[in-house]
Amino acid sequence: MKKYFNILRKCQLFDGIDDNDLFKMLTCLGAKVIEFDKKYTIIAEQSKATYLGIVLSGSADVVQIDYYGNRSILSKVLTSEIFAEAFACAGVQSIPISVIANEPSEIMLIDASHILHTCSNNCGFHQQLIFNLMKILANKNLEFYERIEITSKRTTREKLLTYLGLQAKRAGSNQFYIPFNRQDLADYLEVDRSGLSAEISKLRQEGVLNSRKNQFELL
Repeated sequence: MKKYFNILRKCQLFDGIDDNDLFKMLTCLGAKVIEFDKKYTIIAEQSKATYLGIVLSGSADVVQIDYYGNRSILSKVLTSEIFAEAFACAGVQSIPISVIANEPSEIMLIDASHILHTCSNNCGFHQQLIFNLMKILANKNLEFYERIEITSKRTTREKLLTYLGLQAKRAGSNQFYIPFNRQDLADYLEVDRSGLSAEISKLRQEGVLNSRKNQFELL
């Protein structure tokens, strides 16, 4: 586990926990690391919510697929980030999303019940861990409302500009990178890919933005 410490130090779940406690914690929590190939399903929709995951290498998408097979990307999970924590903490019997590896990835899985219920050893780091988890859940809730703000817009243009505006604000610059390719961006915005590409071309011609692959500049 020690080889992953540089990544785990960046994970919000372990804020304020030193390396000695971190090693003990991972043992106490029964953390396990599993490798997944590209496009492999890490957590399947309709499965019981038990584990939360941490991306140690690679990346993954949290997706939702409707009755007709249309895919929406709810979020992208990058290295050191956590996923499925809300469902695992709630202990829902049927999880409504899937988590799919974007590339060969190493994922740490932790049974959420081991976090929420203190062990017989009365480990001192447990309270810090629960505090960190609550903070993560609060931040994810804010991200959820941000996505509602984006997808509630009526047109592809409005959705795209709202999303890019939020990304520019987050980056603190009018030049920034987004974590999506064109298809993934279309799935995140819940729009048609060809319509999205056409709208980006129009905005370039109008002098509203410049773009190259996943790099954007708002003018």
